[in-house]
Amino acid sequence: MPTHGTLHYPPSIVWLRDDLRIADNPAIASAVDRGAPLVVLYLLDEESPGIRPLGGAGRWWLHHSLEALATGLSALGGTLVLRRGAAANELPRLVNEIHAGAVFWNRRYGGPERTVDAALMTSLREAGLEVHSFQANLLHEPWTVTTSSGGPFRVFTPFWNACLAAPHPRDPLPAPNELAGVPDVAGDALDDWKLLPTHPDWAGGLRETWVPGEADASRRLEQFATEDLADYDAARDSPGANATSRLSPGLRFGEVSPFQVWHRVQRGELSPEARHSAARFLGELGWREFNWNILYHRPDLHEKNFRPEFDAFPWHQGEGRDLEAWQRGRTGIPLVDAGMRQLWQVGYMHNRIRMVTASFLIKNLLIDWRVGERWFWDTLVDADPANNPANWQWVAGSGADAAPYFRVFNPVLQAEKFDKHGDYQRTFVPELGSAAYPKPIVDLKESRAQALAAYEQVRRAGGHQQ
Repeated sequence: MPTHGTLHYPPSIVWLRDDLRIADNPAIASAVDRGAPLVVLYLLDEESPGIRPLGGAGRWWLHHSLEALATGLSALGGTLVLRRGAAANELPRLVNEIHAGAVFWNRRYGGPERTVDAALMTSLREAGLEVHSFQANLLHEPWTVTTSSGGPFRVFTPFWNACLAAPHPRDPLPAPNELAGVPDVAGDALDDWKLLPTHPDWAGGLRETWVPGEADASRRLEQFATEDLADYDAARDSPGANATSRLSPGLRFGEVSPFQVWHRVQRGELSPEARHSAARFLGELGWREFNWNILYHRPDLHEKNFRPEFDAFPWHQGEGRDLEAWQRGRTGIPLVDAGMRQLWQVGYMHNRIRMVTASFLIKNLLIDWRVGERWFWDTLVDADPANNPANWQWVAGSGADAAPYFRVFNPVLQAEKFDKHGDYQRTFVPELGSAAYPKPIVDLKESRAQALAAYEQVRRAGGHQQ
């Protein structure tokens, strides 16, 4: 901590992005250690080249997460300042307004985001400011986990083994006890951003299901670690069991860090069952790391096939009624419809059902995975720039370490195995078994055969080896 008096020490800016938390936030902790008053800034940047705007459900979550963050900062004596616009314009503008001497942020890993951050770091340092960036949102940064030849991993298991062999993830940082704010800094009113749906207001189910913000993310983590972890491995594939952590939105918006999750899940005396479940759960955290590693090397992951031979795949053109039936949960396939209605109602879907619904769109309807990826991006509260496209490509067979294309999830068999009594399906499709429920829009056996024929066409054309 510097010994300068804060009156003569130029203020700091902490620029938050997908790290909307106070505890275990290296940018905030380092700014506090600098000893000067600080401004905590959130920029809604939908203008910088290549930045992907949030979908509707993500915008809803962001609004409430920022509200919660502002409350938390205020309790410590700080203030959240909101600005909107391209970061290359707005961050230097704030620097000049408050005569800042330092800027702190936690690193981002998407291609367009890295371009923005690198240019700002250069220009701000050339202007005489201190600029510091930190590892906060991944356990292992992408350039630190490489194959023996120095390249990126394309297969998950060796990637995760390399992560597990790496130095242990650092301990989480405590939240500061107090913050010294900078008074009278102008900012936008959150309501003026119009992030919430109004005409119509479709967010009723989201409000009933979720409480965005750091406090509830911490609560969910604690509840999972103390009540649900031991049964996770046995129950994780059952969509009606409510056995998963539901931490994905908190991780997506950085309300909880992977370091906090990692250490909390392994803390204390664990039974053999809980130890096994903890390892399985942390493997899911590893899958998130793997997907971010892929995105770091392939920034266009949501637009282009990771495996270019899939560029020749003969997708059906003009999706029309089939796509709408899938989106609305009216396909006549109960497990698919239950999942899609759950998504529409609460902005979330169990992971196994995500795989089933994605497989149905891609392989039974022969609709391009990018169409489904965009729908999930718009409707999931946890739509993640890496996980969302990487998981869609995994199901399509076009991604890194992807499921083979010829693996087609049969939703009827999946229901028999993972929702044996139909509880999950009836929860979201109450008219099941009545005349109001539609007939299937495709024959599962025939559409599977068509998908395999289309895949064989691509395989022969490209000499593709699974």
